[in-house]
Amino acid sequence: MVSLSLLCQKDIINISNGQNIGRADDIEFDERSAQVHNLVVFGRPKFFGLLGRGKDVKVPWEDVVTIGRDVILIQSLNVKDSDKNGKIKVNYG
Repeated sequence: MVSLSLLCQKDIINISNGQNIGRADDIEFDERSAQVHNLVVFGRPKFFGLLGRGKDVKVPWEDVVTIGRDVILIQSLNVKDSDKNGKIKVNYG
């Protein structure tokens, strides 16, 4: 069993392209069945957080391949490569 505090200490790595998505900041789950639906990585702060944040990245629980000691490995086609400024491109459609 893994607690949320332990999940938040692990980097999420997309094994399809080797990209580090970030660390899990939160989870979304169904309160009736207690089934986890998404891992949530909060958007990156803009100008030290003074201008808000970017969009949150939601990683579907079905995309999680394994949870290791140090990382969470996912296989996802929705999370794209980062652009030249280091920002993560995500397919929301």
